[in-house]
Amino acid sequence: MKGHIIAVDQSTSSSKVFLLGENAEILRRYSKEHKQFYPQSGQAEHDAGEIWRNVLEGIHAVAQDMDAAGLAISNQRETTVFWDRQTGEPLCRAIVWQDVRGEYICREFAQHASRVKELTGLSLSAYFLAAKAAAKLREDPSLRKRAEEGSLCIGTVDSYLIHRLTGGRVFATDVSNASRTQLMNLHTLAWSEELCKLFDIPLHCLPAIHPSDHMFGTTRLDGLAGVPITGVMGDSHAAFFGQGCDAPGLVKATFGTGSSVMMHIGSKPVLSSRGLATSVGYSMNGQTCYVLEGNITSSGDTLRWLRDEMGMVADVAEVEKEASLMEDAGGVYLVPAFSGLGAPYNQPEARAVISGISRGSGRRHILRAALESMAFQDADVIAAMAEDTNAPLSELRVDGGPTANQTLMQFLADVLGCPVQCAAASELSALGAGLMTARKLNLWQGAALKKGVRYAPGRDLAWRNQQLMGWRAAVNRSAQE
Repeated sequence: MKGHIIAVDQSTSSSKVFLLGENAEILRRYSKEHKQFYPQSGQAEHDAGEIWRNVLEGIHAVAQDMDAAGLAISNQRETTVFWDRQTGEPLCRAIVWQDVRGEYICREFAQHASRVKELTGLSLSAYFLAAKAAAKLREDPSLRKRAEEGSLCIGTVDSYLIHRLTGGRVFATDVSNASRTQLMNLHTLAWSEELCKLFDIPLHCLPAIHPSDHMFGTTRLDGLAGVPITGVMGDSHAAFFGQGCDAPGLVKATFGTGSSVMMHIGSKPVLSSRGLATSVGYSMNGQTCYVLEGNITSSGDTLRWLRDEMGMVADVAEVEKEASLMEDAGGVYLVPAFSGLGAPYNQPEARAVISGISRGSGRRHILRAALESMAFQDADVIAAMAEDTNAPLSELRVDGGPTANQTLMQFLADVLGCPVQCAAASELSALGAGLMTARKLNLWQGAALKKGVRYAPGRDLAWRNQQLMGWRAAVNRSAQE
């Protein structure tokens, strides 16, 4: 059966919407950035109303004069939205996943950290919805009142979009997004009453949890009413599915504002002892895939920092051009801990540093060091995965816009000492969600996403060890700041 699919990819920096044809071919595309708000140090916010308007505009733009068989959603994870149950209107700015205002909540609950990890697979952290929502409800009495009355919805971006797309008829999330809230019991795949009580978040404020291929309802949009919504996953999970990581041991890395490295660990959760998270990769056809994951806060965002705050480049694309002119970073290391260090270190107090600067260091050395930091951070996570599973990496599958950066991809292969296989398309989150939608609706039989450029390592072990030793020394300095 043939059919077109609308694939929404709502990311940290923009909302993208695609019209997909046979075999996940992109027929039409829409992209629009939304404003970033940084009210205080360590805080980051979005206007969820602006996000909704952009998504709605994108859906109408790509679906004009075309019939759609289904609508898929991939979304930025952990970002927490607060909205009115009746109107769907946001009641305050969304708290972005990078925001760490809930750190004091985590310090307060430090004695419960092991229990939280046992139930959720996640180390107690301000990055997840639980601490963000707990902090916001404490600080805003009007939201607390709504929460107690039952008129407040709290959820990740997917649940917000589903609620609005269905005209308020469906308040639900998929299990991959729910597994990243720090409120879902990883073993039962249901909200934990124990954790909701600990964080003082009324359970009735949270959406229903369903498999990723659940039929979430139908759209109630002018000109597009009745389109079924299915194939809903967090963006990293959708890319993981699109990469064909359907067997234990397969690993992918998605590069975006941050970076997510995921390893398939089978049908049962295994807790990490190396600072990694255990999450649900996706749930489909009644089967749940679990993953080990390491999240990196600043990847592509580091390059935007060079452009926006430092003024070192006029365009992010200049970073590769300038960095490629340098054989190496000349001993310079940039640790982009702007909001602390993510996995496997998990040190929110760490701060960004540039180390190894000499009188001969210049602008290009810093640009090269910023680019290399993206590879070093992934290498740290993959080393932790190898220790947790006793399974060395044989290949890394990668996706996201930065994979077009040849200098970065070759350096990544060299640092890892194994091949790096790029996806042919850069929009793998949307394509992965679209592919799940197609399978649920029995479309595009046998469709699979194409592979792109493959990079082979070209450096020896001594070089890799030297590079990693310098990087980890810089990381230690960052943690001491």
